[in-house]
Amino acid sequence: MAPLSTRLLFQRGRPKSDRLGKIRSLDLSGLNLLSEDLDLNLLGRLKQLQELDLSDNQLETLPADLGLPHLHVLHCANNQLSDVTPLCQFPQLEELSLEGNPFLTVSDSLKVTFLLPELRKFNGKDVSTTRSKAENLNRELTTRVRMISEELVASGGTHAREADMPEGPHKATATQEPRARPVALRRPGDTPLSLFPQKRVCTSPLAPVEGSLVGSDSSQLEPLHFLQCHSKNNSPSDLRTQLWACAFEPAWDEGQAGATSQTVATCGGEAVCVIDCQTGIVLHKYKVPGEEFFSVAWTTLTVVTQTGHKKRWNVLAAAGLRGLVRLLHVQAGFCCGLIRGHKKAIATLCFSPTHETHLFTASYDKRIILWDIGTPNQDYEFQASHLLTLDTTSTPLRLCPVAPCPDTYLLAGCEGGCCCWDVRLDQPQKRRVCEVEFVFSEGSEASGQRVDGLAFVNEDVVASKGSSLGTICLWSWSQTWQGRGSQPTVAVVVLARLQWSPTILAYFSLSTCPDKGLVLCGDEQGSVWIYDVRPLLAQRSPPQAAPQAPTQILKWPQPQALGQTVTKTMVNTVVANPTFTYLTALTDSNIVAIWRRGEP
Repeated sequence: MAPLSTRLLFQRGRPKSDRLGKIRSLDLSGLNLLSEDLDLNLLGRLKQLQELDLSDNQLETLPADLGLPHLHVLHCANNQLSDVTPLCQFPQLEELSLEGNPFLTVSDSLKVTFLLPELRKFNGKDVSTTRSKAENLNRELTTRVRMISEELVASGGTHAREADMPEGPHKATATQEPRARPVALRRPGDTPLSLFPQKRVCTSPLAPVEGSLVGSDSSQLEPLHFLQCHSKNNSPSDLRTQLWACAFEPAWDEGQAGATSQTVATCGGEAVCVIDCQTGIVLHKYKVPGEEFFSVAWTTLTVVTQTGHKKRWNVLAAAGLRGLVRLLHVQAGFCCGLIRGHKKAIATLCFSPTHETHLFTASYDKRIILWDIGTPNQDYEFQASHLLTLDTTSTPLRLCPVAPCPDTYLLAGCEGGCCCWDVRLDQPQKRRVCEVEFVFSEGSEASGQRVDGLAFVNEDVVASKGSSLGTICLWSWSQTWQGRGSQPTVAVVVLARLQWSPTILAYFSLSTCPDKGLVLCGDEQGSVWIYDVRPLLAQRSPPQAAPQAPTQILKWPQPQALGQTVTKTMVNTVVANPTFTYLTALTDSNIVAIWRRGEP
């Protein structure tokens, strides 16, 4: 695309005029414009411009000073924007569209509200009703961050150092369909995994917390470690790096009953960390400058060594902003596989529970892809193959293979609801649309609303969470599926509803601990809600009208219990290992919190 010209502005401006200063509306959409194509001198002459459409271009950022003081409407949908800060130059902006920018996060959406005091419509929705609540939240968060910052400075936190490790084999590129390379992929290369000494915000004294679990697991959960291992440049003052997901490593002693792992992988910012929950030591850290990792998942492969012996080997998959999947050899310290298949960022991924090499990836390009990553060769190089493409009508947020038939159906919680696909590989179609949409006709979720939490509690019961009314829904897969018939939309058979935080915020991910019958979810107050649903599901009675209270609410430890180092913060992700020995929570202030269950 040639640079902007005066002639182009006259052609696309309204009303028609021979002077740029009289143009009030300008359409520059669909021109494949880059950020450097926005000529500040030329655009600065549009002194009366009130509406600007920059949609469907390749903009990575907006210039800091466009010189448009009277701009009221701005459309920037379907670009590559990663920062909303430059929008503060438009204090009179009333309407803004940023849909289809895969690198913008939930935090950016909230940030827009504070940057633009006159904003009335954002992405086609009225924001005036939520502004006061968001402003109250902003004041509270500002206070929290100030307290954390002051305490971290006072504690004199030490910088952790990274030890160099030898470069691994060349990264293998997966086989794939031809596709356009995303504009965002312009960053430096990877740095290898490295041994990483522990970097601890605080190792707390083992102080009891509020509440205890009932039944056979009535022991206390004790705060053990609070780590700040995802900071940029290892800076203790970094309280902005967003942590997104964590997953416990499969147990090595797979032949022993009750075997479990105390190693957890966490992701956020440009790093993936592997942490020993008992000691708080960061065993490995993998960094990709310019990346932001959104999701991690483990699988255990059977590989044949050069001597012909078979062994089990845990592989960690990580993905995020760049739309790439990296297969990490954690112990050896290198990335041994790179999968390209999505045009936008990858929101989440998960492995099949029955096929160790089958990997589902879900992207902001509104596609879910099933891959077979295969087994590595003797040089630990992967050659992945593309098995299926599942089309969605909205962004997929959570993936969940259906527990009783994971080779047949896949559930996904999406921005537009809960959907199900047939994933049988013996069917001829390799590209499929949603087969069934599940709706929640009453209570927390309604048809077409976001489902941002999804997990099986046991072989039949699904826990799901939407963005309204502060409840978690437990519903029966088998009963719902039996009543489906041939309908494309089916109301779920609700078994119970669980009381949760009434927050207006979304994207707090729930998880389950099936062996213990537990449902876990964090909230905006720094609490972890824990539900033992076994007694509830054993009642075999119609669901009660009132949501069931949690079995325990795990409160964020008080500053005095943590050496005046950590204050209350948002907990957006909570995961426990299968035996519920360790619980890991990720916060919005760049802290990994680890709890341990003591002896009964």
